[in-house]
Amino acid sequence: MADFLMPALGADMETGTVVQWLVEPGARVKPGDVVAVVETHKGAIDVECFLDGVIGDLAPVGERLPVGAVLARVMETGGKPAASVKASKSAVSAVAQPASPPLGREAAAPRTGQSTPVNARRKVSPAARQRALQIGLDPDALSGTGADGAVVLGDVERAGWRPRSVAAPAAAASAAHRGSFDPVQMRQAIASAMARSKREIPHYYLSSTVDFDAAQAWLQAWNRDRDPVHRLLPAVLLLKATALALREVPQFNGFCEGGVFRPGVGIHVGWATALRGGGLVAPAIHGADGRSPAELMEAMRDLVQRARAGGLRSSELTDPTVTVTSLGDRGAESVLGVIYPPQVAIIGFGRVVERPWVVDGQIVARRLVNLSLAADHRTSDGHLGGQLLAAIQQHLQSPETL
Repeated sequence: MADFLMPALGADMETGTVVQWLVEPGARVKPGDVVAVVETHKGAIDVECFLDGVIGDLAPVGERLPVGAVLARVMETGGKPAASVKASKSAVSAVAQPASPPLGREAAAPRTGQSTPVNARRKVSPAARQRALQIGLDPDALSGTGADGAVVLGDVERAGWRPRSVAAPAAAASAAHRGSFDPVQMRQAIASAMARSKREIPHYYLSSTVDFDAAQAWLQAWNRDRDPVHRLLPAVLLLKATALALREVPQFNGFCEGGVFRPGVGIHVGWATALRGGGLVAPAIHGADGRSPAELMEAMRDLVQRARAGGLRSSELTDPTVTVTSLGDRGAESVLGVIYPPQVAIIGFGRVVERPWVVDGQIVARRLVNLSLAADHRTSDGHLGGQLLAAIQQHLQSPETL
């Protein structure tokens, strides 16, 4: 018998309330299945199970439980204890190591060069498989746009076979509890987590101004003959350039646990998203370095929409290995972030602005963006930080490589 625990959905979470179970006692569950909806100060979150077996002893609906409390127990078929991954309040990222990897994690695995057998199952992200089964689709029959042809959530939704009368249980439950979102409670939780971050993490800061002209020209060429729904925003290039730079300088992609750096498994970028009711969340875009700009644009749209509608999944809140905040075209010209523990860095981008710039000894008008890094001095230093900023800048100035 293994315990399925209340996950720590971020460093600022203390408790959660089960508002709906999506499985019955005695049901068979496997890693990646959405089994419950838990309400936190961030709203209603679809909680995925990382155990394999038969679930029972479900915590009562409506009961507020601390992080790490037992939500349910899982027994493997045949009476053997289920293999488990336990959540830890002090190590938020430890909860996110499912046996079946979430969206994009396939891209982080080493490639063997071996051919895939004809009768092998198609790669399908857990969220996509769960969604497909909910609406009566065969996920192995769908075309995939993810890494190595994997079927991702957007592929399932785009299939277009979902009856309008059918609503996913998790989505319905999330929508039912959106009205209880308390922006004051979220602000208090964020303030507590950030105050702890500033007290306990020795921050250092670096910034650089990046010539964005080449990236802007590439974007205009890409978008010129495409419908608005398929066009890219500058944020996509900022995200992809950061993800590729983290491949080259991986010391900023991971966690500080007990004063020691633990590298992240894959590059899962937490994208800071402002909520309409107030507050902020930074759910993960999994495997960001292995996705094309078009795939990242789709993932960002989906993530932001679900974040604001109350439809995030637990793996998206426990997986981020680094955070990126982009202020967009209505934001300030620069931002200095506060590290979200146990991560070791937050990367910020200001608004793209047109300013005088010296090119080949001549003053010309250029589009510029301010790039900043706040990092943990226990795990890196300014020399490494400068290498990361230089790598991001290099990728932005060579947008055709993104």
